[in-house]
Amino acid sequence: MPRNQQVAVYPFLAEMYQDDYYPDHVVDLGKAILVRMCDRIEAEQPADLAALYVITHAATEEFNELEEVFDQAGSEIETVARDAIGTDFHFIATAYGFADADVEELISTRDW
Repeated sequence: MPRNQQVAVYPFLAEMYQDDYYPDHVVDLGKAILVRMCDRIEAEQPADLAALYVITHAATEEFNELEEVFDQAGSEIETVARDAIGTDFHFIATAYGFADADVEELISTRDW
């Protein structure tokens, strides 16, 4: 569990949990990806944006793999989900001192 207090109390993927289109058990998997990303940021303490992007791109790849699980559950990562995920990536970057991170670059390896 992340030690950063802002992150620890943040409601990850809130819009997706509030929408019945996204099954909670699949959204839980997305939330777990975000928590692992936070844990990795805390463990590695990236020194600059390039190092942060390596971490966020790895998490984005996990979301790419999760797309199939959404499909199997009759859902998909579409506009609302993309916005929620991108917003949370930016929140995390900002919470760890990277307010100047580019949202599109944070998730540039996405295929959704």
